[in-house]
Amino acid sequence: MHPPIMGVAAGVPFTALAPADEGATSLIVTWHMLDAPRSDAAFAAALPMNELPAWRVHLGLPMCGARMVDGSMDAGLELLRKDVLMAALYPIVVQATEEFPAALESIRAQLPVDDGPIGVLGGSLGGAVALRVLADTEIPVFAGAIVNAAIRMRSVVGLFPGDYRYDAESEEVVDSLDFVAKAGAVAGRAPLLVVSGELDHPALRADASDLVGAMGERSQLLSIPGLAHPLADEPGLEPAPQLPPAREVDAGLTTWFRHHVPEAARNGRVTLGRVGGRAPL
Repeated sequence: MHPPIMGVAAGVPFTALAPADEGATSLIVTWHMLDAPRSDAAFAAALPMNELPAWRVHLGLPMCGARMVDGSMDAGLELLRKDVLMAALYPIVVQATEEFPAALESIRAQLPVDDGPIGVLGGSLGGAVALRVLADTEIPVFAGAIVNAAIRMRSVVGLFPGDYRYDAESEEVVDSLDFVAKAGAVAGRAPLLVVSGELDHPALRADASDLVGAMGERSQLLSIPGLAHPLADEPGLEPAPQLPPAREVDAGLTTWFRHHVPEAARNGRVTLGRVGGRAPL
């Protein structure tokens, strides 16, 4: 097993894990949680998917990990207290989506991956990024997966203390991040695995079920016994030993993506585009 590769792609920090098969060129990109694991390196340790014949590149979210506001979790928590939706959740999801095309181009310049469709994976708030890539961009995707995801942002806002006071702007914003409403767009882009911890927040569990119901045959629900919302222990910033429930998630994701990884990339035969040469990180 190769050691993780730490790098930066168009300003976005990443942790890349090479496939055991050095000829594999397919790419799966992930976005981590706000809960633990809350950095790209920690997410890579929690869900490494080591048996996949594909590169796994774990991206850091804005305002998190190496990009924490003022280098401190305290500043980020203050934004959540100030306005959980408009000062924190929404800007993170929008920036992560908007910076992704340039980051993807940079990843392809740095790593020996092909130019074909990618896999996308997101946990919790990172799940909203993966879903937004599917619903609101044209980046080719061969398969997606989400874990305890922010499927309806209104449900996520409801998890924070107090009654959030919506106005016209925030109503429009929160509705733009309702992916049950966008299920048709997601289904039209790629098959989706929806992983839901049986001990996750009830509202998020309900949203997972609703999304799978709305997507129909293009989605699959995987319930994980004993899994609450986090995938790792606190503080969740550094790589840590994989917890048993996360190991179950990892196995499910590995099976899902192995089934959908493009055959040409899996066998090292690149028919979908060039292979980027390895460049200094």
